[in-house]
Parts: sequence; C-alpha cells; structure tokens
Amino acid sequence: MVSRNPMATFAIAALMAVHAAAAELPQPVRMGAGLMTFDTVPGWGLDADGKSQIGSTHGGVCVDKADNIYTSSSLGIFVFTPQGTLVRRFLGDKYTNWHDIEIRAEGDDEYLYGARNTAGEGIKIHAVTGAVVLTLGIPAEAGLKLGKWSPTAITVAPNGDIFLADGYASNIVFKFDKTGKYLKHFGTKGNGLEEFNTAHGMTLDTRYAPPRLLICDRNHQPKGRLLHYDLDGNYIDEVITGLGMPTSVTVQGDAVSVPDLHGRLVILDKSNTIIAVLGHNPDPAKRANYNIPQDKWIEGIFSGTHGSAWDSAGNLYVQDWNVAGRIMKLVRVK
Repeated sequence: MVSRNPMATFAIAALMAVHAAAAELPQPVRMGAGLMTFDTVPGWGLDADGKSQIGSTHGGVCVDKADNIYTSSSLGIFVFTPQGTLVRRFLGDKYTNWHDIEIRAEGDDEYLYGARNTAGEGIKIHAVTGAVVLTLGIPAEAGLKLGKWSPTAITVAPNGDIFLADGYASNIVFKFDKTGKYLKHFGTKGNGLEEFNTAHGMTLDTRYAPPRLLICDRNHQPKGRLLHYDLDGNYIDEVITGLGMPTSVTVQGDAVSVPDLHGRLVILDKSNTIIAVLGHNPDPAKRANYNIPQDKWIEGIFSGTHGSAWDSAGNLYVQDWNVAGRIMKLVRVK
C-alpha cells in the first residue's frame, strides 16, 4: 500500500536527495604519515548545491577557541562550524582580500588581524561583530619613501605588539605596539642570508621560549626557506630551506604546517625536519595554478596551497590559491 501522507512523502524525497548528494561526492583520501596522517572530508564547506560559496581565494585560515573556522577571500571573511556549515560572514570593503589572517584572544573577546595586500593596510576587527578596531598604514615615523605598500603577513606578540610584513613590495617588516604606534622596522629586499625575497608569511613560533618570529622567504633562490627573527627584529638563523614556495606557517604544539604554492603542504617537527607531505600534486602544469575550476578539483590533491590552520583536535584546514575558492578539512587519524 502506497502512503499518501504528504509529510512521509516529503521525508522520503529529502532522504533520497541526501543520498543522491552523498553519492556525487568523492571518497575521502588518506594522506600523510605516522602521527601526521589525515583523511580528507569531501564537500566540506560547500553550499547545498555542492558549490563553493566564498569567492576566489588568495588568503588564509584561522580557528577560534570554539573551533569555528575563518577563511578570507575576494568577497570577505567567511565563518564555518567544524562540520562545514556557514554561520556568518563579513562582506564589504574592509573585509575583502585579506592575504593573511590570524586570530587572538584578548580578555573575553577574540579579534582577527589581517594583512590586506591590495588595500595596503593591516587591520584588526572583532571576530564576532566584525567591528573595525584598528588599521595600520605606512608609518610616516619610519622615515621611508615607499612608492608601493603591499602587506602580505601579520602576527601578534604575547604583549600585543603587531608585526606586519610588506612582502609584495619593500620586504620590510614593521613593528607596532597594540595601539598601532610605530616602533621600528627591519629587513630589506634581496637574496642574502638576512634579506627577504618575498616575505610572504609569518607567525609567532611558540615552540621556543621566548617565542620568536617564523617568516616565509617564499622566493629565496634557489629554493624557498623559513627564517627565525627575535621580537626585536634581530636575525637568529635559517630554519629550513629547499621548500619550494612556502606561503604561510602555522604552529600547534611542536608541529608546524607549511603550505607550499607548488601544490603540497609539509609538516615540520620541533627539530624543523619534514615529517609529512600532504596533497602533493604530481602534475607540474597544475602546481601554483590559480585557474583550476571546481569541476577540475581532485580530492586529496592541492594546486596552490596558500593558507592553513589547526583546530584543537589537531585537524587541519587548508586553503588553495584558487579562482573558484577552495578550502579543505583534513581530519587527523588517531
């Protein structure tokens, strides 16, 4: 006997739609090695039609205390639950084109810090309301004549001092106090030991006491590298070289996640040795390639890895530099 209950008919149709959508998704892909083994989550962050909903991506990812995920794009900042549900977004001029994004707890609140390369500014906003708290422009007090200013990376010291790297122009790193007052600057463009050839990414390396700056020298020749500087802007050492084009760095515990624009993500241990490589793209034509449409994405294969972040469980969220806007969740295998 066929049910004529409209609610039952609706429920059956909805269930069939869910199964159909699931059938269209690729299977999870396992990647990595040892303690740094991960499974992909197909379809994470896509809308109900299975489409990317964040605009093109040339930015970063960060995770708040509740494990909500923030990612920046050409349209603004989008906030997802760990399950991939979009819960809020910030759209409009001040929220677009954040090349780098970090989050920091301050008192009972959390704040997002961004480096907006195309707008030529650093910025701080409230993570829930989106209210703009602070913007940083070229500091006149530095006495520099910069024809162009294009910040690529931002991070914050334990005392609130802000570091902003002008990685697409002068390659100078500027230091401000928590109110935005200019303190000093260091670095110069070049290919020498203590110079930057695109200071592209930067974070606070909390694996050391006191913490220090970990900076991506993306275009260093012959290969990209990571550098350590102290919080006064003094060179410490070359951490690792031979990395291709490292775009950003994120630390959790003793592990460091390093997206490489050549279509892979490497993980370093406390000794700065590579212990896992994720998402390696075997096709040279699709490495560092922005123009990979969504229908050409391959599960478990990256094309232009640009940003990453860890959650409290050790899962990774990875953003590709991508015309269609790609962000992926990698679940840590226990």
